[in-house]
Amino acid sequence: MSVDAYLKPKVLMVSTEYPPITGGVGRYTSNLVKALKEIGVEVYVLCNEKGNGDFFGLEPLNENNSQVILDVVNAIKPDIVHIQLEHGLYGFKQVFKKNSNKPITNIEDFYEKCPIPIVTTFHSAYPFKQWLRISKLLYRQQNDILNTKSINPIDKIKEYWKALSTYYVFNKANKIKLKKSNANIVFSEYLANLISDGEISTVDTTNSDLEKNKIFVIYHGAEPILSVPPEKIQARRKFSLPIDRKIGLLFGFATNTKGWDILNKLNIPNNWTIVINQSKNLYGSGKSTPIRILDDPDSKIKQDSNNKDQKIINLNQGFLSDNDLSTLFYSCDIAILPYTVTSGSGVLFDALAHGLPFVATNLGFFKEFEKKGLGITVKRKPYEFERAIKKLEANYSDYVRKVEEFKSELKWTNIARQHLKIYIKSMSEGKKSTAL
Repeated sequence: MSVDAYLKPKVLMVSTEYPPITGGVGRYTSNLVKALKEIGVEVYVLCNEKGNGDFFGLEPLNENNSQVILDVVNAIKPDIVHIQLEHGLYGFKQVFKKNSNKPITNIEDFYEKCPIPIVTTFHSAYPFKQWLRISKLLYRQQNDILNTKSINPIDKIKEYWKALSTYYVFNKANKIKLKKSNANIVFSEYLANLISDGEISTVDTTNSDLEKNKIFVIYHGAEPILSVPPEKIQARRKFSLPIDRKIGLLFGFATNTKGWDILNKLNIPNNWTIVINQSKNLYGSGKSTPIRILDDPDSKIKQDSNNKDQKIINLNQGFLSDNDLSTLFYSCDIAILPYTVTSGSGVLFDALAHGLPFVATNLGFFKEFEKKGLGITVKRKPYEFERAIKKLEANYSDYVRKVEEFKSELKWTNIARQHLKIYIKSMSEGKKSTAL
């Protein structure tokens, strides 16, 4: 049966984070909601009280998050509940207890009791090696271990055990939600393979029938907010950036996992400038996040930014409006992503949508898009990044051409239509009741 033969569904979109709360999950959810409404889908948003949603009550530390969602489901009787899943936004309990039946997050009961079909978008999953890096940072923060060279063997064992146990818990939390959802959405095949027990599918919007797979790859939507792209010179003038240089952009929420410390030893090519802009989100400090926000970028940024050579320029403008963010991307030539850990990157998708190729650490997520010819991945070493920047510059037109060919796949209308097909398929199947 074709999409047109079905009524457009009523969807409850669930995301603790939602604008004006600053955060990547919130910004993504807001854009998706807007795109769904534009194609005629009735969408209601449940979020934290600081967001501009329709219903409120979600909070990372709220033990009652499941009931909050169920109450809204009972009140508005949607056809689909769509969860934007980043465990920390709903309360991720990182204490491992063998054979414990206690919930891992504050929304397990919702998945068990929800009477209607659930669609879940997974925003994160990690291989153990990357999880170990995150866990080490968390353990050292919680125990005020500042000098990592002085860690004794007992503490190292505790670090590793903490990582192993919480990795088990995190994956179990993903598995529970995977099995209890009618459909599961991820932003890349890499992420799908990390959480998958079965086959993976992309959603072919030209085909009236969806595959019977449970995990669907739908790219993170992204497109310029500006209807008429500014000339690069005009865009640079807005941020007082040099006109006569190539510009690489480091942008995003300033956590230790972003790897900006590479600037300490990076030999920036003579005709290049690195522009950085960091921001913090509502859940960027305290118990609700595993990684401490950087108060300032590293010493090299402090020493070299805004100097006469303009090798590094720190904008220090915090969370940008959509218009300013789009202008900033248009002012740059490439995106630089020296992450130590990632399961996905909204910054990458935003960069591609604005026509920018990338240089990134050779993590699985970035490698997937390198294979498409959209950028270069290298070991996270300063000289490797320097060489990659030069290589990308030498073949810049080829990379830009491939990015231009790819970016239409990120348009929000296309993303919304793929979601609609999944909603309709889930409605036709009814509530899933797979036992764990």
